Amino acid sequence: MIELYPLVHLPTVITALKTVTLVLGAMITFFSYKAYRRTGAKPLGLLAFGFAVVTLGSILAGVFDLGLALPREYAIIAETGLTALGFGVIVYSLYAR
Repeated sequence: MIELYPLVHLPTVITALKTVTLVLGAMITFFSYKAYRRTGAKPLGLLAFGFAVVTLGSILAGVFDLGLALPREYAIIAETGLTALGFGVIVYSLYAR
């Protein structure tokens, strides 16, 4: 395993990055949902949903890893699975009419 700088507290770094992901993901989700409500365009609703799923995956990974102290593999599976699902919805939203 790669040794990080001794002053880096890995759980703190993970928590900080997950917090940034939550804030940015929530903002993207909010603005795309707001655009969907304004226009009624189904693709924008799907875009909002896709970003919400990606954001949820990132947050669940942090909760599984740090909050529930589950094996790191569970966090990776949750994050990767929800990210793939969310990106699939986002791709579909770009082609939906």
